[in-house]
This record gives sequence, structure tokens and C-alpha cells, in this order.
Amino acid sequence: MSLPNVLTTIRFILIPVFIYVFFQRAEGNIIYATYIFILAGLTDILDGYIARKYNLITKWGQAMDPLADKLMQITVLVCFTVKNYLPLWVIIIIGIKELLMVTGGLFLYYKKDKVVIPANKYGKAATLAFYAAILYVAFDLPYNIIPIVLAVILTLFAFINYLLYFKVINKKTIS
Repeated sequence: MSLPNVLTTIRFILIPVFIYVFFQRAEGNIIYATYIFILAGLTDILDGYIARKYNLITKWGQAMDPLADKLMQITVLVCFTVKNYLPLWVIIIIGIKELLMVTGGLFLYYKKDKVVIPANKYGKAATLAFYAAILYVAFDLPYNIIPIVLAVILTLFAFINYLLYFKVINKKTIS
């Protein structure tokens, strides 16, 4: 297994660690959980950089890397929503988008000759905005609704972009 794939696997492992720390009844638990979330984000950046720089890109990594990211994001959203740090509409919008993305990705991978839709600049911008929004909320920064709304808007824009790409790929694989 390559180093980028190991880093992706570590991100999967960090998900239950985040949940455990987040729901502890200890002072600073939200901040410590947020540090775990930041660590997951850093492993995401690092694995992508290493994979591209050293030509270690694999189909497994292309499929599992975004899945690890999506699962971490959904986990963080659910946890923050359960504790009333985020409004319910955020998890509904992003949750539906992520569910459709995972479903579409699995469909293309298993039914269309292991086609993987790579991450694009819109999805990366939405992910960055999501991380910023969570940091605003976790550190109780002022006007934290603004980065939340921005992250949701960018997420929807990225989703539309992925839908258009999915449509093109699906037509190519049918022809």
C-alpha cells in the first residue's frame, strides 16, 4: 500500500476518534475534536500532494480519498448539528449532496468500468470553505453564519459541476 493510501486509511480511522473526543464530557472537547478534524484535513492535503508528485495515484486512492473526506465531513456536520452548533438545514443540504455524490461515484466505479470522477477546483474550494466554517463555529468566531452559508453555496455549485461531469461521463460509457 502506498503512502497516500495509508494517509487516506488514517483519515478513516480518525472519524471514530473525532466522534469519541467530540462527545466527551471534558473541558475543551470540541476544540480537541476540531484539532483531529484539522489533522484529517492535513492528511488529505499531504496524500494528494504525495500521490501527484511521486505518481502514486491509484484507482483505490481516487475512490477512497474522497469517500474518507465525505465521511469525515458528514460526521463533523452531524456532530455539530446534534450539539446545536450548526442549523439543521446545513446537514440536510450537504447530506443530500454527499449521499448523491457517493451513490453516483459508486455507480460509475462499479457499473461503468471503474470510472472515477476526480476532485476538481470547485469541490476543493467547497471543502476548504467547509473547513473554514467548522473552524469559525468551533472557535466561536463572530459572524460564523457567513462562512457556513458560503460553504453551502460553494458545495451546491460544486455539486452542479459534478452533475454535469457525471452526465458527460455517463453518456460516453453508454455509447
